[in-house]
Amino acid sequence: MPLALLALAIGAFGIGTTEFVIMGLLPDVAGDFGVSIPTAGFLVTGYALGVMFGAPLMTVLGTKVSRKRMLMLLMGLFIVGNLLSALAPAFAVMLIGRVVASLAHGAFFGIGSVVAAELVSADKKAGAIAMMFTGLTVANVVGVPLGTLVGQSVGWRVTFALVAGLGVLGLLGVARLVPDLPRAQGVRFRHEVAALRNVQVLLAMAMTVLGFGGVFAAITYIAPMMTDVAGFADSSVTWLLVLFGLGMVGGNLVGGRFADRALMPMLYVSLAALAIVLALFTLTAHHKVLAALSIALVGALGFATVPPLQKRVLDQAQGAPTLASALNIGAFNLGNALAAWLGGLVISAGLGYTAPNWVGALLAAAALGLAVLSTVLERRDGTAPSTVVTAGVSPSEQRTAVPR
Repeated sequence: MPLALLALAIGAFGIGTTEFVIMGLLPDVAGDFGVSIPTAGFLVTGYALGVMFGAPLMTVLGTKVSRKRMLMLLMGLFIVGNLLSALAPAFAVMLIGRVVASLAHGAFFGIGSVVAAELVSADKKAGAIAMMFTGLTVANVVGVPLGTLVGQSVGWRVTFALVAGLGVLGLLGVARLVPDLPRAQGVRFRHEVAALRNVQVLLAMAMTVLGFGGVFAAITYIAPMMTDVAGFADSSVTWLLVLFGLGMVGGNLVGGRFADRALMPMLYVSLAALAIVLALFTLTAHHKVLAALSIALVGALGFATVPPLQKRVLDQAQGAPTLASALNIGAFNLGNALAAWLGGLVISAGLGYTAPNWVGALLAAAALGLAVLSTVLERRDGTAPSTVVTAGVSPSEQRTAVPR
């Protein structure tokens, strides 16, 4: 794999750290600014909304800029946002910093996925995407626990300053290692938008929302589930989340490896297994060892879907993949928000802390159903990912648009 993927992975590591580390630092931030925990929670919500809306916005703004330069600009935005958070004199300023940093998230992963796929041969594209996303998964194993420890020991401002430093490393890595790939000829913004009319692109994004939403339905409420149901001590939640992160790393790499060989079968297996494990998690959550194993499996199976889903979008929107790729990153966050809301509803209805697992299982099963539907439609139309014509782009334009 090219060294350029290392630069992309470093950027992904920083982004993954800043996205999730705030959850462990909310009490400290709330205490320093004199706001309630629910109010401090807007730092999480604001970031998620920034990713959803920032992905298409930043991608559109970057249509006239080379992908390498856009990646560098996005890392610069990420650095500014985290420095603003670290130095914020008031809660509102920190919220602005979080939103600024989040604007880089979706577009970086979206454009980065396209660049990673262009750096390798056709039979290694999903593996290359997985290598970039490894930075995000490792962030949950290393960056988030360490960032939380630093924040609780010497102050949360130091954590965000260090994350800004990771952004500097990512920026330098992109500048040094990522080649300035030529822009695809013949692709205009209208082609990028037209690709979104492709039903296969929309189905892939819907699979992303439902499939990864299944993961977050359970993981959002993992702390009360493990302490109140499984009987773990509060201090055990940290290492349980590390276990979840290790599962993510393994699942991401396995998903990338096998998606290059058989993409749709990989999705069938991972989504079906995810639905089963989440359903069983309702029972295994009552046993410490089985609960810990279930957490690792949810992380592994959930992230095993990420490389194939991202590659599916790239394949189906080929010729104009940048906007679709970025929007698919927003779809992950939409799934997170939707699943967290649905999980909260069933808990509020008095169904208990294990009820979100059933929600997750149903979401994953729905994603599996869409995967089957996608294949049925593809076979009916007699198309394959390598021969799909991008909506709104003539065959001659597409031949010039596909990077060589």
